[in-house]
Amino acid sequence: MAAPYPVDPSKGQSPGWVAPGAPNPAYPSQPPPNMGYPPQAGMGYPPQAGVGYPPQAGVGYPPPAGMGYPPANPPPYSAQPSFGEQPAGYAQPVYNASGGGFPIQDGNRDAGVPKDEVLPETFGDSFGNKAIRHAFIRKVYLILMVQLLVTLGIVSLFTFHTGVRRFVLTHSWMYFLSYAIFLVTYLTLVCCSGVRRKWPGNFIMLGIFTLALSYMAGTIAATHNTQIVIMTIGITCAICFLITLFATQTKYDFTGCGVYLFVASMVLLIFGIIAIILRHDTLSQMYAAGIALLFSMYLVYDTQMIVGGRKHEMSAEEYIYGALVLYLDVINIFLALLSLFGGRD
Repeated sequence: MAAPYPVDPSKGQSPGWVAPGAPNPAYPSQPPPNMGYPPQAGMGYPPQAGVGYPPQAGVGYPPPAGMGYPPANPPPYSAQPSFGEQPAGYAQPVYNASGGGFPIQDGNRDAGVPKDEVLPETFGDSFGNKAIRHAFIRKVYLILMVQLLVTLGIVSLFTFHTGVRRFVLTHSWMYFLSYAIFLVTYLTLVCCSGVRRKWPGNFIMLGIFTLALSYMAGTIAATHNTQIVIMTIGITCAICFLITLFATQTKYDFTGCGVYLFVASMVLLIFGIIAIILRHDTLSQMYAAGIALLFSMYLVYDTQMIVGGRKHEMSAEEYIYGALVLYLDVINIFLALLSLFGGRD
């Protein structure tokens, strides 16, 4: 068959040569020759016997026993795979030693839980933090409720019982003794974190502190008219409830106002010293109103610090300190309103 294309003998082209990729007139439905199809005899097709096919016994197939095949002690399935030399800071996954081959997370090495089946850490931490904060809030307000009930009982006893009222008014040294005990226990609980965090010493100190301050409040209430004391208790309860509701619901953050409250406290301290020296009723009433307003702001500040979720928050371990500061806020508001309304006997 004549070549459909010019033949160049100098290039090794022989008659019948067809350029690669050009159609062959003799086989219009097949690929052109010299393109690997059909395979030509003598060019590795079909494979010849004795040239590696089929594999001959004794020529490396099958591998002889004793040369690593079969393995004498195969490693268990749960063994950790070797990852070779890894860059610094790379931690190889730990596999379950009991089988299964699933990588397990740190801190849960005995459970063998697949990593994909473990909750994300952010979700778990968030849920755990909320549960801890809620338990802390319940503990603080439970302790505060007990303190206020003790104080209410002592104030009522000193106000309504004539014999007890006459006793506390004629034995003023007990008032100063209770003041000294109050001051010592207060400074101990505020300044010594180990005391207020260690049970049962923290509750014992807090109980002594509560009894001392309750005796002081009861003695002061005993010097006022009974109707004024009852009215002041009711007003104090209403104010504290509304302030607590406002502090927990408002979007404004008062936890960053501690420095301003401190400055206001120093100003009122100086004003109180001046009012004591001058002994003027108007100055005394202004001082009492300022104290009531100041500790109302402190109640907002301390409530937001305890509830949390703001710029600053109180540690969940400080439930004794949280109850102490709230109790002081309430008692100071009560005593300030009692002094503001007057009605001394």
